[in-house]
Amino acid sequence: MTEKKRLSGVYLLPNLITTGSLFSGFYSIISSINGDIITAIFAIIVAMILDGLDGRVARLTKTQTSFGAHYDSLSDMICFGVAPALLMYTWSLSNFNTFGWHWSKIAWISCFIYVAAAALRLARFNSKIQLQDKKYFIGLASPAAAAVIVCYAWLIENSSIAVLDVTILSLILLLTLSVLMISNITYYSFKDIDIRHKVPHISLFLIVLGLSFVSFDPPKVLLSFFILYALSGPILLILRVMKKKNIRSEKKPTGT
Repeated sequence: MTEKKRLSGVYLLPNLITTGSLFSGFYSIISSINGDIITAIFAIIVAMILDGLDGRVARLTKTQTSFGAHYDSLSDMICFGVAPALLMYTWSLSNFNTFGWHWSKIAWISCFIYVAAAALRLARFNSKIQLQDKKYFIGLASPAAAAVIVCYAWLIENSSIAVLDVTILSLILLLTLSVLMISNITYYSFKDIDIRHKVPHISLFLIVLGLSFVSFDPPKVLLSFFILYALSGPILLILRVMKKKNIRSEKKPTGT
């Protein structure tokens, strides 16, 4: 008897979650084009939640595959590369068009730089996934960069600040996040947290406390958290450099 050939396929659950994330990113793009900024913001937030779930579900159910990893990266490119850049352009940076065609070029070129930075960040992550420490990311992760953008836009939309007044700030923010994504600065990844293990009761209380704190003013609290995370890499880098300098100065022989 000849053995039956196994049909090639994919695991449904994690890839279904990734597809949901991809749909949210695409829906954000459509909403941005239609001028529905709040819907575009929340669509990216949903994509972030689903993106955080698919990998953990795959690890918990032992359904990790190379197909799933590549599919997730392609989804991330749409959700956290193209969607946030288009959101920033239609919502804020398109205001540069009123200053002349030179400024309009700066607007869309800066958005392209962000998309390219996200693509380079994802390509570097995929090429070094087997080599780098899972506890740390090299460069700011594209979902974290997208989180800063959407929370920033959400905060401005919920305030009395005119979008035209923050156009320059939007440009600076977009370019800064682009640089952080392609930098060699290390960031803590939170991937070593195992939700299957027991934790002290105080941990659950702290989670409830954190959720309650976020509910007071979600855009301000979330933006503050993600900005602190984006700055944590450069701050820790500066501290490490200062520590090395102090150690070297202590090792230098003092003259008699």
